[in-house]
Amino acid sequence: MNGFVGQYEYQMDEKGRVSLPSAFRREADSDRFVLLQWEKPYLTLFPAAKWGEIQERLLEFRRANAEAWNRVRVIVSSAVEVAPDKQGRILVPAGLQSAGGLAGTVILSGNIDRIEIWDPETYRSTVEQQAAGLEDFAHRLFG
Repeated sequence: MNGFVGQYEYQMDEKGRVSLPSAFRREADSDRFVLLQWEKPYLTLFPAAKWGEIQERLLEFRRANAEAWNRVRVIVSSAVEVAPDKQGRILVPAGLQSAGGLAGTVILSGNIDRIEIWDPETYRSTVEQQAAGLEDFAHRLFG
């Protein structure tokens, strides 16, 4: 597995459909994904296999912690299963569009085992500004 890498900017149409890059579709283990917002301000698209792992962790967390039931409920209630259509587009439901502040142009960013969907301005102000010190991190990581 090479993982989901790269960043793509696409236009979301008036129905909430956005193209999933062919590189991301090829990398996925199937044509099924789970889309949700588990962390603000972006959405996360998990391939089916990775979602299966997360689902197991959610079940373990729920079994081990009585207070976790409502937390798991909130996370899972916003999740939707999506699959690319014949044109390679996925549908982002209106509630998730609103939660992610998505309209018009969106950024699809690979993050190794998942894909993130961002509003471009939010991405720039959040990710790029908080990546200060990247050079030091990159040198430690790559040698």
